[in-house]
Amino acid sequence: MVFVLSFWYVFWYLLASFFSCLSSLLICRSVMNIFKKLAPAIFILLLIPFLATAQTAEQDSSSSFQKRNRLIGYMLAKQLPTIHFSDKKMNDEQAKAAFTLYIKQLDFQKRFLLQKDADELTAFAPYIDDNLEQGTNALPDAGMDILGGRIDQVEKMVGEILAGPIDFFAADTLESDPEKLTFAKDLDSLRERWRKILKSEVISRYLELEEEAQKAKEEKTAESLLKEAKAKVAKRNKEIFHRLRQENRQDHYDRFFNAVTRAFDPHTNYVPPANKEQFDISMRGSLEGIGALLREEDGFIKVDRIIPGSASARQGRLQAKDIILQVAQGGEEPVDITDMRLRDAVRLIRGPKGSEVRLTVKKVDGSKDVIPIIRDVVQIEETFVKSTILKKPDGKKIGLIYVPGFYRDFEKSNNGEVARNSTDDTRKELLDLKAKGVEAIILDLRNNGGGALVDAVDIAGLFLSSGPVVQVKNSNGNVRVLNDEDPEIFYEGPLVVLVNAFSASASEIVAAALQDYGRAVIVGGPTTHGKGTVQTVINLNDNIPLLHANKYDDLGALKVTIQKFYRVTGGSTQYKGVEPDIALPSILHSLKSGERYLEYSLPWDSIEPVAFSTSNKHPLQLKLLKNKSDERVRKDEDFSVINKEIARVEEQTRNTVVSLNIVDMRKKQEESRLAKEVVGKQFRLLNGEDDTEESLEAADKKSDGGEKSTWLDEVNEDPYIREASHIVVDLQSVK
Repeated sequence: MVFVLSFWYVFWYLLASFFSCLSSLLICRSVMNIFKKLAPAIFILLLIPFLATAQTAEQDSSSSFQKRNRLIGYMLAKQLPTIHFSDKKMNDEQAKAAFTLYIKQLDFQKRFLLQKDADELTAFAPYIDDNLEQGTNALPDAGMDILGGRIDQVEKMVGEILAGPIDFFAADTLESDPEKLTFAKDLDSLRERWRKILKSEVISRYLELEEEAQKAKEEKTAESLLKEAKAKVAKRNKEIFHRLRQENRQDHYDRFFNAVTRAFDPHTNYVPPANKEQFDISMRGSLEGIGALLREEDGFIKVDRIIPGSASARQGRLQAKDIILQVAQGGEEPVDITDMRLRDAVRLIRGPKGSEVRLTVKKVDGSKDVIPIIRDVVQIEETFVKSTILKKPDGKKIGLIYVPGFYRDFEKSNNGEVARNSTDDTRKELLDLKAKGVEAIILDLRNNGGGALVDAVDIAGLFLSSGPVVQVKNSNGNVRVLNDEDPEIFYEGPLVVLVNAFSASASEIVAAALQDYGRAVIVGGPTTHGKGTVQTVINLNDNIPLLHANKYDDLGALKVTIQKFYRVTGGSTQYKGVEPDIALPSILHSLKSGERYLEYSLPWDSIEPVAFSTSNKHPLQLKLLKNKSDERVRKDEDFSVINKEIARVEEQTRNTVVSLNIVDMRKKQEESRLAKEVVGKQFRLLNGEDDTEESLEAADKKSDGGEKSTWLDEVNEDPYIREASHIVVDLQSVK
């Protein structure tokens, strides 16, 4: 074995020396740069036969699971340091960073592990880098075994605590910030922590039930409300424990691999096969499936909604509230999905267009039916660009274009097919608004996490004549300028761009370019997310030689940061983000949302600017616009509530110890109710009610009017859009 390995190292050395000499002769550093990038893949190709044969005796007793994860770890150890933009090394420092992320992912809220468990796992930290390369990754196995034992103990505790009395008026307090907690020192301390957690949950549920009863004008006793609150909390925790137990050993390895990659920067990830599929769906805004929104309930997969126009809707037999018991691929044997995780069930139900899936379902009346459905493409309309017209009291028409993401179906584009993309959709909405006679336009990029770089450049180009839009630098220091090549300006009128702390990556490129050119007034604030990096997705299966491909299950993918964005003025959008011309009060800023608050994020820097032509906008214009906006915001009732909520959130951030006395909790609930009504969708996102992974199985609500009407309701009540419309009207008057 030593001889075989030494041979490959000698071969590798000679090959590297050859290219080094060649590059010297040609005076061409790019050859070596390319070779450097290809080196890990070439080395893995050379070493795979060794991995597959040199340790035959050991591998005869190993499962394919172990071989697969050993190979994934080795690939990460070898490829990441070479490919990543930062040129970080896989060393002890990176190993400790990976462990910090791993232990947080394992038990972030410190509700299961004891301090001695954390100490036991910490012993693995210094050796993570060596273990990856050697294929001895024992940490995820140890983490799973320890966590599994504690979950069993905690579940028993929860049942005992909920079966006992709960004193609503005792002067208990609970630390709500996990970062300020240490792991419990023993089981008694852990029980006390859970007693307070459950008391908080029961009182919160009690207050909700009390409010519901008052609205329904139902008379319920305190005893009955308490009993119902306990039952709901018990059910919720039962579901949580059920989901925790559904995590298998591969899930724990995936968590470990992701911690290793995340230690390089927040946007470098190991992508398991199931998540790779989800990533592709989010990029193209469509999926191939049956067109049904599913949910998990009491161990069953239940149909929540049928998407109008989808394959299920056309077939007609699958209905809301049906319980899916089994899934079969065409004429194959059915698979029972009772007690299966929703994401796993969804993977079975999804499939390529034109293929058949047979669902065995239980109807509401108790009868069973086997329903064959031919899968088709489902468009997810809420991910697509849309527009509307805001009518001002003076009769002026303001166009609003909402771009939720920069989507593009690269698979279709690469195959020469017509593929839906955000640039074409934005152009269409823009031309439609112009035809309807709008006098100004608001481009809403809030909550836009980015997407396809080509669409960011092209969408910025709709409002600019040809010229540079963004600079991109790779790890070798080479800078590439991406230009808008189309000299046509599709809209030249007054323009405001709305952003917030969830505007990231490609949306920051658009906002920055329009700001630097003086083409638009950027409104939002006080800064965007600050994700100024470019990622590529590497299919790890491509590194396996064809002859060995069938020896390994799907290895997943590596999403890795390879480049960095820079504005035409030279400053990076990384870390700092884009600072709006007019900043509005924002709860998101109070919650410290952004790249600067993420662990191991890459720093801000700058490069040389490029030549470009700005508009004739004078700084005095922006000052005048800002003064007018500040005056309106001071008088606006909605922004007054938002400012009060900001103050409450900032106070809550500072003082994270909360009272568990029902009188205090009721007061807190009443204080936050009004703010929730005003802040609307943004506030719901903050409370974790955003789209889940499984909700992507749902598609076009817009087709039956539901999604469109919901969005228009939000537009009409949105104080940020209202203020943006005032600013864009002011912009007309100062031109």
